[in-house]
Amino acid sequence: MTDQTPDAPPLAKRLLIGDPLTSQQVDGQLLPKRRALPIFASDALSSVAYAPQELVMILLIGGLAFLAFSPMVAAAVILLLIVVVLSYRQLIKAYPSGGGDYEVARTNLGEIPGVVVAAALLVDYVLTVAVSVASGVDNIISALPGLNPWRVELAVGFVVLIIIVNLRGVREASTVFAIPTYVFIGSVGVMIVTGLVRAALGDAPVASSAEFTVHAESLSQVAVILLILRAFSSGCSALTGVEAVSNGVPAFRTPKVRNAQATLVLMGSIAICLFAGLTALALITGVHYAENPCDLIGFDCADPQPSLMAQVAAATFGGGSIPFFIIQAATACVLLLAANTAFNGFPLLGAVLARDGYAPKALNTRGDRLVFSNGMLLLGLAAIAVLIVFQARLTTLIQLYIIGVFVSFSVGQIGMVRHWRRMLRGPLRVKTAATASERRSAHSGLVINAVGAVFTVLVLIIVTVTKFTHGAYLVFFAIPLLALLMIGVKRYYRDVEHEVAMDDGIRFGASGDVAIVLVNRLQKPALKALDYAIAAEHDKTLAVHVAFASEDGEDLHREWRAHGIPIPLVILDSPYRTFAQPVAQFIERYREKHGSSVVTVYLPQYIVGHWWERLLHNRRARRIANQLMLVHGVSITLVPWLLDSSELIYGRRSRPIPGQERGGHVGV
Repeated sequence: MTDQTPDAPPLAKRLLIGDPLTSQQVDGQLLPKRRALPIFASDALSSVAYAPQELVMILLIGGLAFLAFSPMVAAAVILLLIVVVLSYRQLIKAYPSGGGDYEVARTNLGEIPGVVVAAALLVDYVLTVAVSVASGVDNIISALPGLNPWRVELAVGFVVLIIIVNLRGVREASTVFAIPTYVFIGSVGVMIVTGLVRAALGDAPVASSAEFTVHAESLSQVAVILLILRAFSSGCSALTGVEAVSNGVPAFRTPKVRNAQATLVLMGSIAICLFAGLTALALITGVHYAENPCDLIGFDCADPQPSLMAQVAAATFGGGSIPFFIIQAATACVLLLAANTAFNGFPLLGAVLARDGYAPKALNTRGDRLVFSNGMLLLGLAAIAVLIVFQARLTTLIQLYIIGVFVSFSVGQIGMVRHWRRMLRGPLRVKTAATASERRSAHSGLVINAVGAVFTVLVLIIVTVTKFTHGAYLVFFAIPLLALLMIGVKRYYRDVEHEVAMDDGIRFGASGDVAIVLVNRLQKPALKALDYAIAAEHDKTLAVHVAFASEDGEDLHREWRAHGIPIPLVILDSPYRTFAQPVAQFIERYREKHGSSVVTVYLPQYIVGHWWERLLHNRRARRIANQLMLVHGVSITLVPWLLDSSELIYGRRSRPIPGQERGGHVGV
């Protein structure tokens, strides 16, 4: 077998995404742990930039006194994060193929739970992009308030930029995203240590909003409990992105399971430290962040409200200092790049769903750079639509967030419990020395995932109750709708497979092979199509012209005879000015008379080099081809004619007629 070198892609495509990679280079695109961390953990790590902010914001609805509940709520979030990380370590070990919660649910609980989990994850990935980008734009506006009127445009532009970077391939994306992620971890870590040391030495930093009081609502005892639960549910946004590592196991270098588990634990540890430290600094500096800025008494609510991260950084290092701008830049970058977690998880999950028949097969196709580019484009378009509809407002988008991820958390953990129970009752039931350690591992996995299931189900209930009326009902509408759509795609593919399956009724040996060459005018493309039909040696070859007026047919007949073309020419009248219908009727009449069972229709088609030429050519040919393909027993052969402009792309010209050359270029 000889190596094949593909034609060079268009210059614009090559500049944007790079040169194509061969399938044999896929192993070179796999990620070591240091590169995998910024790719798969950027969402979970970046969520510490807005999770404490949302927690504080909800508690302040009840007044400044409610900030006393912050340590308790933050501790509950951290405990939940530990449980989820330990649970997903077990899931990675049991299901390393990349399906994550979807594969666990479908294997252990059945089709319906599986597609519900898949739908929830797909919705959550879209919202991950929207929330991450909106939060990143928020932090940019906190440092540069003059950009506030361009909020939506900035968000859409960043999504487009992230799409382009990801289309270049996982390895190149990891290189681009590694530096901002590690700078964010380092700079926020330094800020937390500096703030805590200053507080311990009696020089606690003070936030700019500490002087503002809050217009508190009067709450009943039940409302107080609901407010605390709502703050907890908002703080749980720190857990988003944990599942991405389990969906991305195939992208890790070998040993895949061990590397994925190590990355997951490292990600969870860093997220816990940053979340706890930032929440503590928010309380020390006295940050007051309101859902409605006008509720802050003394604050000019016409100005954009600085983010919690910006206020803490300004209090710790000074608002105009270099460390302040480094932290703001790193936070904005990592929040924007947190969307990259979804751009890896969504395409991988889409490919698994396409493989199982629940999504279009195009999602399982790798692009030039060995990534699932169709899934990336679909995710980007969906996220842009969400950002435009909700005007890139973080406070609104965050209400839609984390519902999907906790649906998948809960169902996935329940599925893992059933997995371990099946293992203990089946393959591991025989008590042999070889399975003793495996049984201990299965028992510990059962306990961990059972605790995880209880916690995540409780949190799902809390999140649903506290966020439903604040916009989360839209997610509960979208998930079942998407699940039904996926089931419909599965049923459709199943029916098509049944329809085209081989059976004993299939017989070979069709008779009466007829070729029909459609001729509009006597030109070189028509002669080339005739040449192709003659070379194919059909039993019968006819040239067919559809005439709107009788004089058109007569003129073509005279020209046909004048050139001595040795193929019979048939003129079909079309009083209603249609092309495909007279040809289809002619084919039916010919079959009735001659009994021909195979008919091949040859259509000339222009190949052009400029995008605008596509608007000027081939419209009639495409329309005729689409209609004739609906006629049983008819196959369509498109005969290309390369116009001179096609040399811009292919570097060669078409030959005018068979055997003739022009300008030293021999065409195809």
